[in-house]
Amino acid sequence: MPSGHKNRGLAREERLQIMLSPQELMAVDNFRFEHRMPSRAAAVRELLRFGIAAAGSSLVDNAGLKSSDYGVLAGAKKARESSAS
Repeated sequence: MPSGHKNRGLAREERLQIMLSPQELMAVDNFRFEHRMPSRAAAVRELLRFGIAAAGSSLVDNAGLKSSDYGVLAGAKKARESSAS
């Protein structure tokens, strides 16, 4: 689902919606504020990144990035850019 934004941050064309209990949402929000994350979406991506790292995959370092630039997998942006060419 392409957005109207022109080349801002990572290309995100897929939406993932999840249902959380109030306690799970509070845990996400607590993580977000404790780690000074710019948005819930960035916090969820960071938590995904931690889970994927625990499973042994390559990741991206998101330190100091804007929310729109937060990614999970290393090389994902480069792969998308080369497939668009």
